[in-house]
Amino acid sequence: MADMEASVRDLVNRDRDCTEKALAQMGLRRKINLLIGEWKAAGGGDVLPDVRDRVRLRPVKTSTNPVRAIARC
Repeated sequence: MADMEASVRDLVNRDRDCTEKALAQMGLRRKINLLIGEWKAAGGGDVLPDVRDRVRLRPVKTSTNPVRAIARC
């Protein structure tokens, strides 16, 4: 879904027609809402993570020192 959103954003920023991609994105959102509704109807009551929770739970990437990496070559 994030790829679809980025694609739509890119098309809009370049002033291109994004109708097809935007409709596909809206279809994905409808499908997610339907799945969440079915999950809740089946007794799901847990709090679903939002974007802030997901970003906070991502592992922190450690970067290597580029100077040392070049020196090894």
